[in-house]
Amino acid sequence: MTTHRAALVLAATPIGDSRDASPRLLEELATADVVAAEDTRRLRRLTDRLGVSVVGDVLSYHEHNEAARTPELAARIGAGERVLLVTDAGMPSVSDPGYRLVTACVAEDLPVTCVPGPSAVLMALAVSGLPVDRFCFEGFLPRKAGERARMLGQLVEEPRTMVFFEAPHRLAAALESMAEVLGPDRPAAVCRELTKTYEEVRRGGLAELAQWAADGVRGEITVVVSGLDPAAGPAVTVADVLPEILERTAAGERLKDVCKEVGRRTGLSTKALYDAVLAAR
Repeated sequence: MTTHRAALVLAATPIGDSRDASPRLLEELATADVVAAEDTRRLRRLTDRLGVSVVGDVLSYHEHNEAARTPELAARIGAGERVLLVTDAGMPSVSDPGYRLVTACVAEDLPVTCVPGPSAVLMALAVSGLPVDRFCFEGFLPRKAGERARMLGQLVEEPRTMVFFEAPHRLAAALESMAEVLGPDRPAAVCRELTKTYEEVRRGGLAELAQWAADGVRGEITVVVSGLDPAAGPAVTVADVLPEILERTAAGERLKDVCKEVGRRTGLSTKALYDAVLAAR
């Protein structure tokens, strides 16, 4: 066991360019009693590129074993060891494993600290060209169209800039849903392969970006979407008109006809309304 202070250390790892690794990350990797990694093979590739040797125990810690492994790691911290937690890229616990271990340590009054570093969320915000004075992180959108529309419906009047992660094969569908629910001209930016060789930032309205993504996009994706402009006034959301549609269809009107009429009146997408009704039934 080493003599440095026992703690859980959450360490940010490079999101693409290994040169972004901080000196503190290298020091923690070389001296930690335990390195818990989302993927131990990717950790080995990273340490090889950084030229650092890990002398502590290397354990896997990912979404499939974190529930079982959390008590073991917390116990080792309680026994005086320093546990370094890293994920494949970026900061642990931000759409990655880590939150469960942090809460376990907090519950047992064990020290938790952080090695700051690369963040796709903050970098995407910085290069998006959208307002950054207030923002919120929404993670991944639901895969199913109805659930996705319902979640986006809750964000129609969100005034802060919104940041999302998305898988490349779902990007076009996600942008289409955003355009339908948030508005086709809502300003946004798609940030692809940040810090990597083929880094790309595409800016435009949501409908324009959805059309661009229709042919397929590769790489790690972060999407930044402008919040509602206060000057635009209150917006009608899918959630606002859903009770009306349900009531009218229950009374015998055809769902497609009601969705078309409500869509024309409110400017909301007919498809988004239809999907929301199906999800609510």
